[in-house]
Amino acid sequence: MSRGGTLPTVESQVPDRLDELAELKNLARNGPDPKATERQHAKGKLTAHERIELLLDKGSFTEMEALRRHRATGFGLEAKRPHTDGVVTGWGTVEGRTVFVYAHDFRIFGGALGEAHATKIHKIMDMAIAAGAPLVSLNDGAGARIQEGVSALAGYGGIFRRNTKASGVIPQISVMLGPCAGGAAYSPALTDFIFAVRDISQMFITGPEVVQAVTGEEVSQNGLGGADVHAGVSGVAHFVYDDEESCLAEVRYLLSLLPSNNRELPPAHIGEDPADRAGDALLDLVPADGNRSYDIRAVIEELVDDGEHMEVHAAWAPNIVCTLARLDGQVVGVVANQPSSMAGVLDIKASEKGARFVQFCDSFNIPIVTLVDVPGFLPGVDQEHEGIIRRGAKLLYAYCNATVPRISVVLRKAYGGAYIVMDSRSIGADVALAWPSNEIAVMGAEGAANVVFRREIAAADDPDAMRAQKIKDYKNELVHPYYAAERGLIDDVIDPRDTRSVLIRSLAMLRAKHAELPVRKHGNPPQ
Repeated sequence: MSRGGTLPTVESQVPDRLDELAELKNLARNGPDPKATERQHAKGKLTAHERIELLLDKGSFTEMEALRRHRATGFGLEAKRPHTDGVVTGWGTVEGRTVFVYAHDFRIFGGALGEAHATKIHKIMDMAIAAGAPLVSLNDGAGARIQEGVSALAGYGGIFRRNTKASGVIPQISVMLGPCAGGAAYSPALTDFIFAVRDISQMFITGPEVVQAVTGEEVSQNGLGGADVHAGVSGVAHFVYDDEESCLAEVRYLLSLLPSNNRELPPAHIGEDPADRAGDALLDLVPADGNRSYDIRAVIEELVDDGEHMEVHAAWAPNIVCTLARLDGQVVGVVANQPSSMAGVLDIKASEKGARFVQFCDSFNIPIVTLVDVPGFLPGVDQEHEGIIRRGAKLLYAYCNATVPRISVVLRKAYGGAYIVMDSRSIGADVALAWPSNEIAVMGAEGAANVVFRREIAAADDPDAMRAQKIKDYKNELVHPYYAAERGLIDDVIDPRDTRSVLIRSLAMLRAKHAELPVRKHGNPPQ
């Protein structure tokens, strides 16, 4: 009791406030125009909240600043001040681990970014970095809000700066679920992985109308920057799916393979696949004839737990395979030449794809297993003129710079500079293994014989017979499977059937690996 009498009841203090709050929250979730939701669904697209519910564990989402509104004036903006300002931000969990998320709401200003919109994103990015948790952006916006002028552009600058600050610190995943044009496209490009959905995702710096006006080229939005274009032609998108549901399910799966930040190890998941399971099928999967192709993914599936792996950039630079998997429950990154595509040769695209993947794995404490079957670098005027030297050096730099456990296995051929680049012992592989079918040499025996013995072959009465003999001599002298092992460049030549168990034992030995790094601000990798 107060000195003045009985305290007022809660009902008399805040009449109808809870109802008012519920109404505001409902308005913020559903948007100011019910027809906008209908239009979103008519395009085959989900709303921002529906997407977040698919991404996060049920009931785990906590929204931030749902009642935020812009303060801009001019061009009629003062009369349109919807809650959320066109972006939903907050955090929740994926398989019980914290994940931060922001999602553009296309129903409000077309998802365009204004000052308040950007400030919400800045805050959630800062929170993700401080908490050491992954950040997922669900992109569905029309770029900068033109009516807000330079304030909107500055908002993008703040996002880019935070993308860069978070790089290598927390996993950053961009999911393209609508348009992403102009400067807005650079934020996804600064993140670790980009997911896209066919028919609804488009990314480009300049749209079809500008392209046509400047160059005269006619192209549709999907033809210019659709999901399949960026997955298979430009290499901008890492994963592409047919619908939002399967896309977001795979984002969840990727998050289950990644640590929350660069100070943690990836989450282990002990399954039922025995560590000592023999890989009898490997004897038939890889032909002894080095000129015969095969699908390296079948080899990977035989080696990893339950045959499951998540391939990155599957449609781009298919002559190299980069994928995440588990060995005895521990996450590994696998880099492998693909003999079924361009004979597994390394070219500009394959080098850049492999370098980016190795760099990512090293950033987030994911051991790297390299499966080698490479005939060399792709020769040609175009490759040389387009910079195979500096761009191929990216893969070399990434491996040399990586301090995570690294194991390489030469399955079959490994020739020239490509052998060195594919994580050979000489550039720092912790364990270097080979199958009895390996051929490690400067070049193939046929080419080497033509160079080394060209005079003897030319002077012989039977050049073909002499060439065949010299090829045989070269193989016996330098290309036999134990030549590298005799010189300590291969730690062991193993039975292919034992590859899985040897990899698992080697990774267990390397789990506590620690590498001392030189004192430097950062390296200067080739561009």
